[in-house]
This record gives sequence, C-alpha cells and structure tokens, in this order.
Amino acid sequence: MSVQFNSKPFRQAGIYVIVVGLSVTITLGLLRVFPPLLFPSTNLSEIKVVHPNNLISFDNQNPNFVTAALKAAGGAVVRIDTERTVTTNFRNPFFEEPFFRDFFGEDIFPQLPKEYLQQGQGSGFIIDSNGIILTNAHVVSGAERVTVRLRDGRNFQGEVRGVDELSDLAVVKIKGENLPVVALGDSSQLQVGDWAIAVGNPLGLDNTVTLGIISTLNRSSVQVGIPDKRLDFIQTDAAINPGNSGGPLLNDRGEVIGINTAIRAGAEGIGFAIPIDRAKEIKDRLARGENIAHPYIGIRMLSLTPEIARQLNENPNSLMLVPEIQGVLVVEVFPNSPAAIGGLRRGDVIISIANTKIFNAEQLQKSIEQSQIHQPLNFIVRRGEQIQQLSLSPIELQQAAN
Repeated sequence: MSVQFNSKPFRQAGIYVIVVGLSVTITLGLLRVFPPLLFPSTNLSEIKVVHPNNLISFDNQNPNFVTAALKAAGGAVVRIDTERTVTTNFRNPFFEEPFFRDFFGEDIFPQLPKEYLQQGQGSGFIIDSNGIILTNAHVVSGAERVTVRLRDGRNFQGEVRGVDELSDLAVVKIKGENLPVVALGDSSQLQVGDWAIAVGNPLGLDNTVTLGIISTLNRSSVQVGIPDKRLDFIQTDAAINPGNSGGPLLNDRGEVIGINTAIRAGAEGIGFAIPIDRAKEIKDRLARGENIAHPYIGIRMLSLTPEIARQLNENPNSLMLVPEIQGVLVVEVFPNSPAAIGGLRRGDVIISIANTKIFNAEQLQKSIEQSQIHQPLNFIVRRGEQIQQLSLSPIELQQAAN
C-alpha cells in the first residue's frame, strides 16, 4: 500500500515566513535611514492647553494661611482660670444618728466637708487694648477668683464685668495697657465650607490650634441640645474640647467669626460656636455691667406639622384635638404671664406673629427675642375651627423669674 505525501501546505508556510522576514527587514532599514519621516519630532512649545471655563478659582493661595492667622490673633488669646466655693447639702442619715455613732465610734463616720473649692478653666480673647476680654458666661459665672494668663506668660487678676446666661456671653476686665487684640470679623458673611480655626486651651494644653470648616449655619440651641439658651450656632468640625470654651473661632484671615462654646456628647467632629455678630450686639453693655433684656411671654410650646397633629389626635390618651396644620402648638400657659393675660390657651396653634407666618418653635422663639419689652405683638392663632387675633406684650425674663 503506497502513501502519497502532500507538500503544498509546507510550501505555503515557507512563503509566509519569507514575506514576514522581508517586511521586518525593510521596516528596520527605514527606521535607521529615515526616522524623522516615520516619527516627526514634536515641539512642546507649540502644544496648546485648553482650560475649561468652569474651573473654580481659589482666592486663598497661601498654603500657610493658618500660621498667618495665628500671628494676627494668637497673642490676644488668653487662658482663664477660675475658683468658686461650692456648698454641698449632702446628709447621710447614718452620719447623723447618735446610736450608730456611739456603737461604731466617731472615726467610722468621717465628716464630709460642706464647702469645697471648685476650680475651672476656659479661654477668652482680648478685644480692647485696655484689657476687655470676651468669653463664655459658663466659664466665669459665679467665680470668686478669675486669673487671666496671656500667651507671653503674664498673669492678671480678672474682674467679671457682665454675664448674660441666655446668650452664654461674658466680659472680663484686666488691668493692662497696649495689650494685643483680635480683629472681629463678620459672621453674617460666612458660608458652609469656609475655613474655621479654633484656638484655645483645651484640657489644660495652652495655645492649642485645630483646623476645620464651617459645617452648617444657624443651628438652633434646641438642636444643639441646650434649649435653655437663646442662640443660633455655627457648627464646625474643628476640634473643640473642654477648655476651649470662650476661645475664638477664626477665619482664614485671622478674624474672629465665633466664640467656641459647646461640643455634642458622644460625637466627634461636631462643635458649636456663638456667631461673633451676636457678641458685638451686647459686648459694650456687658462691659458696662448692664443687664441684657430678654423678652418673655410665658408658654411651653411644640413645633406642629400635620403629621404630628394626626398622631396626637389618634392617641386615645390625648387631652385635646389639635388642628392638623403647621405652626406652633401651645402646650402650657404659665399663670400671670403675658400669654395668660393676652388670652392664649393650651391647645392653640400659633400661625402668625406681627404679620409673619410661623412654622416652628425655633422661629417663634427668635421672633420673641427680637421683640421689644412691653410693646404689643399681634398673634394669630387657630383655636379649634376658629381663627383668633390676640395681643401680647412681652416682659423681661428676669422680671418673670422674680
């Protein structure tokens, strides 16, 4: 049996190999002889770069703006140490019972001190070269001794000139001349995302600086968790720790835009400062020792929405039927208060004050705070299915407390 061998495929493969080899040889030769023809050189100076028109231009090109801000303001930031005597009313009945004293002996029942010296610490900043210092009320309120320490090491005895608890602001005076001062900025021009530099003495660590941004503006005291204050706060992620209270919050130019005040318990990167414009309004009166008047009408209230009203009405234990509208629900009217005298009742829903619609309790509180003592305010309330017009004259909060 004979086998025929087909050589055609091998001849075709040989032809392919020869063609590929010739192609490679010719290409390499051209690269050696005529490289500019195949790969012309590029002149980088002729390349045109197209810039998008929508790129953001940053005004602050100084990478050391924090250092510059601290040079402008740091010398005026002070440490404030306080001392106050605290009286305790703790009485253990076993300590006072003669039978147990005679049975166990006097040494078993040590006498607890009824008074002790409480020490505190905070921060502040000089706003007048003659020694006027702005700080928080809670730093110096009730202090019997105030010591102010400057960054250069000098110590002064401080005198508390004025305190306003509701705005948590206070003014301290020290005897000095030509002292370094800070520049006060304009907190009304702040925007979310602006730089924020917190300066103070947290945890006893003097001259500590932290950097962050403005996280949000107009955060109400109720949202912050201190409803006894009448303030809207600046929220920042610049670290604010115990001892920072009363220190300045600076912008990137070293101007004071806020007063470091509070931190949110259990949260990191959430701190609050009083807008400096609020301090500007009352700092001179505090320095003169004047009382800061806060209007008061005498109600407990709740922000009301149709959803909240519906939930209240569906509750079988609810004491009242509430109109399912948006406004402020009057939960309680205090006896002999302007609200009681003006005819406001529990269950009323306040929908307007002085021709301005009211949507929540924070807005109502701000409207009252901006009113004048003993000047009538026109209220429009929803009482059941009826609309009522009332006139209330706020009084001073301290007068109501007395």
